[in-house]
Amino acid sequence: MSPSTCEHLDQVTVMEVPARADVPGCDECLKIGGRWVHLRVCRTCGKVGCCDSSPNKHASAHAAQGHPIMSSIEPGENWSWCVLDEVAFVID
Repeated sequence: MSPSTCEHLDQVTVMEVPARADVPGCDECLKIGGRWVHLRVCRTCGKVGCCDSSPNKHASAHAAQGHPIMSSIEPGENWSWCVLDEVAFVID
């Protein structure tokens, strides 16, 4: 999908997505001893959270608090998702 379908691109301030190997895990799960399936990074502040397939869904919870765009940091994945507009796209 085209990034023009997302109205929140002006909130993207984190341009570099961390490598999965450089991230210990979901920030919130690490604090509570939780587990995660896949990781996402907030493109506004850089917070790392777990995906919606994970028990706690921390990335989506963070997005709902005002940082709507997240990107996968899983190896081989380069997509982003806007929670508010419900669109996937690639940020170059």
